[in-house]
Amino acid sequence: MPFAPLLHSEWLKIRTLRSLIGTLAAVVLVTAVFSALAGLDGAGDPEFDPLFSAFFGVSFGQIAAITFGAQAMASEFQGGALRLSLSAVPRRGRWFAAKAAAIGAPALLVGLLTGCVCLVVGRAVLGDRADGPGWGEGLRAVVGCAVYLALMALFAAGLAALLRSGVATLSILVPFLLLVSFVVGDMSGNAADLLPDRAGQVVLHETWDGLLGPWTGLAVTAVWTAAALMAGTRSIRRRDA
Repeated sequence: MPFAPLLHSEWLKIRTLRSLIGTLAAVVLVTAVFSALAGLDGAGDPEFDPLFSAFFGVSFGQIAAITFGAQAMASEFQGGALRLSLSAVPRRGRWFAAKAAAIGAPALLVGLLTGCVCLVVGRAVLGDRADGPGWGEGLRAVVGCAVYLALMALFAAGLAALLRSGVATLSILVPFLLLVSFVVGDMSGNAADLLPDRAGQVVLHETWDGLLGPWTGLAVTAVWTAAALMAGTRSIRRRDA
């Protein structure tokens, strides 16, 4: 089967699952709400970063993004769906590439929408405090937000393919992103800058201290994502459907 119709068929699977569409909508809603709440606080903080305040909700919206990626991939391991998919596309690597693209593309588009909403909401809530970051920095953060959320969705998809379970994937990633990453960051200094979430979110800051810059941080997140997808591909190729 040519790649284009294969990609279309995988997108149809995602589009017909209401829970996945709802999860994508939650990325925008959750991120915007927490960004607005963050903008109402921090006025007296000498280290206040108005740009990151506008995109603060990404730390919570990414949970919806990884849920989308994990559920979209894990759905293939329920009710023999993967067996049917591979009967139509025997080349497992080709199928997995189409599945990853069908997950990454909508996550990227939703991430771009999320970034635009955060920038607008953040500037509205911050008022005069939003005068620091220019539109160039805002554009960088919007694009970075889109790329980061797409990478995290794909990271979760690769891990779900490896573990063959959305629940197991989320049981690992959600506590890691909400708790472990911050604890490790406080204890390990600059080494924590290489974690996938902390590295990728550098692009959302106006200024930063650490090993990585905005784009090198996203590159580190991309390496983590590539490793997860490679592990997922290996699992799909070697294990029975």
